[in-house]
Amino acid sequence: MKKFIPTFLLCFATCLCLSVGWAQPVPAQVSKDDSLYLALGQKTGITQLSDEFVTRLVADKRLAPFFEKTNLPNFKLQLADQFCAVSGGPCVYKGADMKSAHANFDIAKADFNALVEVLQQAMDAKGISFRAQNRLLALLAPMHREVITVQ
Repeated sequence: MKKFIPTFLLCFATCLCLSVGWAQPVPAQVSKDDSLYLALGQKTGITQLSDEFVTRLVADKRLAPFFEKTNLPNFKLQLADQFCAVSGGPCVYKGADMKSAHANFDIAKADFNALVEVLQQAMDAKGISFRAQNRLLALLAPMHREVITVQ
């Protein structure tokens, strides 16, 4: 089993944000280099990753409660746009900011870490290289500050 680098665990907080319908416009975090976007399989691969990830999130007993009232089809679309934009693709994320999207959730660091774990499982299932996984997680990691609401 691959070991998570602590910084990458933080990235998962980003993914938790998705539960509410993604958040935080990504301008400061969007890569100008599209090599990660290409490594993720472009829009088609990212859409498939989003589908796999959300399927796994709602099946995970630790995380499913966060997604009970989520419009899953919309969530998948916003997640795909977020991943696409962050990875240097042509997509534009138009969802809510992370802080307000997660304000009403009691999200602890353990929840965030569980989300990162599920994202990695989804990326493994889609055959995404470990290097590309780490690159995506590193770009998402800073969002943890706005997602974790319980200290």
